[in-house]
This record gives sequence, C-alpha cells and structure tokens, in this order.
Amino acid sequence: MRIIGLIGGMSWESSLEYYRIINTEVKRRLGSPHSAHCIMYSLEFARMHALQHAGRWDILTEQTIEAAQALERAGAQCIVICSNTMHQTAPHMAKAVSIPVLHIVDATANYLKAMGAETAGLLGTRFTMEQPFLRDRFQEHGLRVMVPSDEQRQMVHRVIYEELIDGRFLDASRRQFQEVVDDLAAAGCEAVILGCTEIPLLIKAEHSSLPIVDTTTVHAKAAVDWSLRN
Repeated sequence: MRIIGLIGGMSWESSLEYYRIINTEVKRRLGSPHSAHCIMYSLEFARMHALQHAGRWDILTEQTIEAAQALERAGAQCIVICSNTMHQTAPHMAKAVSIPVLHIVDATANYLKAMGAETAGLLGTRFTMEQPFLRDRFQEHGLRVMVPSDEQRQMVHRVIYEELIDGRFLDASRRQFQEVVDDLAAAGCEAVILGCTEIPLLIKAEHSSLPIVDTTTVHAKAAVDWSLRN
C-alpha cells in the first residue's frame, strides 16, 4: 500500500469526506482491520478564502506547493488536493514535487466516459465554473462541459461559501440546485458534475434529474486505486 498525501482544509467538512471514503474503500477492498496509509496537511481556510476572492492565485499556489512539498518530505508518495477550486494550482504543484499529483478531472473524466456521457453540466464555485482550468482539462479528455447561467452561478457560489462550508444544508438551497440541474438537462447535458467537494453533502442522487458525478467520491476512490496498485 502506497502512502496518499492529502491537502485538506478547503473546507475541512469535505476533507473529512475524503478521509472517510478512502478508509472505507480500503477496508472494503482488503477487509477489516485494514485502513488507508495516508498523511493530511490541512490548510487554514479563512486565509485561503480571502486570497481566492482577492484573486491572489500566486500566493495560493505558493501555499499549496509548500503543503505538497511538506507531504513529500513526510513520506507521501502521491498528492491529492481535496478541493476542485484549488486544482487551479495543480499544474504548478506537479512541477514542484517529484511524486504524482492525482488530478480530480482525470478521475472524473474516466468515470464519465465509463458512463457513456459526452456532455456534462458543471456545478462549483464561480472560479471553477468560469475559469478554464477544469473545463479545458475535460476537453482534453474529449468531453464537453456546460455551466449554468450567470444568475445561477452566483447562487451556487453563494450557497457554497455562505452555507456549505459552514455545514449548513438547507432545503431551499437544495431546491434551487435542483432547478439548475433541470435546466442543464434541458440544455442537453447527460450528467451533472458536482465540481465542488462540498456540494455532494447537499445534493444526492435522489435529488437530481440527471445522473450525478460526485467528484469527492470519484477522486477519493481513484486515490485508493493508485495506493493499492502493485
């Protein structure tokens, strides 16, 4: 079993899900009392939140690189960024460490292709939906990604930062997300990517008119695949 290095704290609620899923999956595959061999470097999210909204991706990149290098020094054999939005720093991070960075889009794209989906809606922070760092990588996998309207993007972003990262999961917000998914389905999407690691805490399969792709679960299971390979 190879050691998984997790960069968490963005937010800690979703990092907790990564830890739970990875350990549950290792136990499922290997049996009790097995658990994952992993190390987590948890960042303080208030600073990350402020830097994101100030557009200081240069400083955010420096901080995530420092976290990745610390994990490598501690013995991690791969890096998993427990956040979709912070994958904006992944290309720079991959150049700064000698161990692989397991990208969330690669895992998600493989899952979509296994489903037979070619066009998917993307929900996430405004950074994730509006900036190209995830959409371009999906395109490299031959997949088309669509995003909601501007008004809907504002709503999704607000719910993530004002509710989900604080562990608040409101029925009214869930209904708004369901309306967004319905509109994406009407636009021709075959699935919806929950491209923020907090969204799966609000939206489950039974809430969606489209098949959902929970990037947290897909990414965490891909990390286990890598850890147990060879």
